[in-house]
Amino acid sequence: MVNVQTRSVLGSIQSYPLGLSTEEIQKRYKLNRVLKMSDNENIYGCAPVVKEAILRNLSCLHLYPDGHTSELISGLANLYHLNEEQFITGNGSDEIIRLLTRAYIEKGDEAIMADITFPRYETNVVIEGGTVVKVPVIEGVHDLSGMLDRITEKTKMIFVCNPNNPTGTIVGKEDLLRFIVNVPDNILIVLDEAYYEYVTSDQYLQSIPLLDSCSNLIILRTFSKIYGLAGLRAGYGMMHPSIVKELQKVKEVFNVNVIAQIAAVQALASQDFITMCVEKNTLERDYVCDQLKKVDLHYFSTHTNFLYVYSQLPISQHLISNGFLVRPMKLNGYADAFRMTFASREDNEAALSVIRQIKKDLAV
Repeated sequence: MVNVQTRSVLGSIQSYPLGLSTEEIQKRYKLNRVLKMSDNENIYGCAPVVKEAILRNLSCLHLYPDGHTSELISGLANLYHLNEEQFITGNGSDEIIRLLTRAYIEKGDEAIMADITFPRYETNVVIEGGTVVKVPVIEGVHDLSGMLDRITEKTKMIFVCNPNNPTGTIVGKEDLLRFIVNVPDNILIVLDEAYYEYVTSDQYLQSIPLLDSCSNLIILRTFSKIYGLAGLRAGYGMMHPSIVKELQKVKEVFNVNVIAQIAAVQALASQDFITMCVEKNTLERDYVCDQLKKVDLHYFSTHTNFLYVYSQLPISQHLISNGFLVRPMKLNGYADAFRMTFASREDNEAALSVIRQIKKDLAV
């Protein structure tokens, strides 16, 4: 037992719930195969040119990476038609969340967020001594009016995850625009758009044009989802250059590794691959949702590559024991809730077959 006392704030923090690995599930239930549907990874992998670029550059592993991530930022600026000074890159977009709280949250500051959303917002705010203000979601959707009502003189930051993880929902573009305009400009609005590329709805707000008029707006995106680079950890933020300068003071010098930078640059140039992934995901999303409706299973309307399902039946554990690794979650009023990533048609159908059988066997 170590006698050195940790910071008192750590007593209220839980480690991120990673869940069991596929190997552990396979061993526990004596399965020949386990399909991972728990972490929202792109089942189609990454663009082939990304792998080729990695192989061509393995000889540079003894060199430190470019601390400015110059080529990556140049590619992002060209894609979005923004100035390079408006970007910061990170070891995944979750590192930028950590940089934001490190740079801006002090003891006594408040940060507003949804009560069902990405848990690292809360963790990073608490670590820095801030107070978390949670506003319940409505049918899985951020209650933007309720969030505005909770603003006080202590509010420093507001997180809006759009689409929201884990519910998969979006807020309407008019509602979000009204919200952004009504938040005082001395409060940072962190708009986490990790699943942006998957959205096909015309009710989704295109936020980048707002950067010109909203100096307190921060947009986060990542290469971990549709770009298929979750294992390399690369993300980025778009914001006012003055915020970038503050974040650069608290970030690690070489926070994005050599291979991640090379891969991300190539991934950006492979937009045909992204289009293909969106089309395939949309087909599977619509199919799975339609099939779940037929067995009267409830879920939140999703705009991502995953679905948040809830039931009074223990469906998630039956899926896991049958080799479909989903992410169990809690939802007040329901015995079971879980998040599942869309897979190929064959694998989706196999999972649906298990669900149909569970409904048949356990339904009263």
